[in-house]
Amino acid sequence: MTKREMVCVSCPIGCAITVELDDSGEVISVSGNSCKRGDAYARQECTHPERMLTSTVRVEGGNLPVVPVKSATPVPKEMLFDCMKEINKVSLKAPVHFGDVVIENILGTGVNIIATNEIY
Repeated sequence: MTKREMVCVSCPIGCAITVELDDSGEVISVSGNSCKRGDAYARQECTHPERMLTSTVRVEGGNLPVVPVKSATPVPKEMLFDCMKEINKVSLKAPVHFGDVVIENILGTGVNIIATNEIY
């Protein structure tokens, strides 16, 4: 059995959480959280961590040289660098609109990368 200490980021409280894991990595218990979101966060963080991904993509012929982009939903943490490699290959032509899908289903994750600003 192992213990993992973390600070919950699900809400502004920032609870100090302790997670007990069995030898196969399954969660046995979660303590220290003051709400249900903390329990869910700790369980996911220990078994399948995910992160929102934000970056920029080059834009040709626009009023700005890049457009900010983000993942529509979190992607598996272990795939962040591979996703960034794919994002860095992309170049768009103006105009780009807020919400445009820049990359659909990045690396088979089911997650779209979308534009978060307007470029004209």
